[in-house]
Amino acid sequence: MRHVIALDVGGTGMKAALAGADGTLLYEARRPTGRERGPEAVVASILDFAEELRDTGLRRFGAPAAAAGVAVPGIVDDTQGIAVYAANLGWRDIPLRDLLSERLGGAPVALGHDVRTGGLAEGRIGAGRGADRFLFVPLGTGIAGAIGIEGRIEAGAHGSAGEIGHIVVRPGGPACGCGQRGCLETLASAAAVGRAWAAACDDPQATAADAAKAVESGDVRARAVWQDAVAALADGLVTSLTLLDPHTLIIGGGLAEAGDTLFEPLREAVRERVTFQRLPLIVPAALGDAAGCLGAGLLAWDLLSTEVTA
Repeated sequence: MRHVIALDVGGTGMKAALAGADGTLLYEARRPTGRERGPEAVVASILDFAEELRDTGLRRFGAPAAAAGVAVPGIVDDTQGIAVYAANLGWRDIPLRDLLSERLGGAPVALGHDVRTGGLAEGRIGAGRGADRFLFVPLGTGIAGAIGIEGRIEAGAHGSAGEIGHIVVRPGGPACGCGQRGCLETLASAAAVGRAWAAACDDPQATAADAAKAVESGDVRARAVWQDAVAALADGLVTSLTLLDPHTLIIGGGLAEAGDTLFEPLREAVRERVTFQRLPLIVPAALGDAAGCLGAGLLAWDLLSTEVTA
């Protein structure tokens, strides 16, 4: 059976699959990245995992994978196939596409940014299916965005399109790792909500999920934390939709797991802020943590389709 390798590399772990031409996941596996051992060990773990997947496909289907798609965090030059920088993994300028292709016996490899790759999957087979313009925004440790345009994801001139987490929504606010203050992700990411709730309830172990539960139970302190985060998020999203004019706004990541506790006040806050802008559909992501892996598979099949066309 013709298949591809789909590999999604996260900060702490890797999700992978062998995917059929119809998108079916024929085999799934997970491995740690080994980031505590340094960037060289992370790269070695990725290459070893890819080779293991190739061997699995050979055993199960009688042929190696036709191609591979790999999603990685940080700054990615997907044209040159270089993992430029990832703070969580500690690497710089890794020619990951060439290294993987060599390990996979010369198979073609597509390298993509994790959020943009997840957005590709959400746009084609998830919550954005049928929308020719969408914005996918996962709310996790940070905040980023994937700009969907007619079945593809816009990377930008330098590979950093969609970094809406660094829109300044509260000038002079909390310091951000990017060097600015008051960035959206310092106020409305799942990590930021967790920090704010931990401080408000005096429990350093408290998380954004705990905050959501406290909001649902009517805790006044939690509601204040939640309202501040929703207000900041709405400000950032309205800036984004003013620039991009999407039909659909897809919200994913850990914070979206709060469901209506997030989406009801968020839709209202965005509605209150728009003036001339057309209000997009605001919907939860559909694919969960499988989006990156599914998107990596799409990258691989797209690569094969492009090669055949060429």
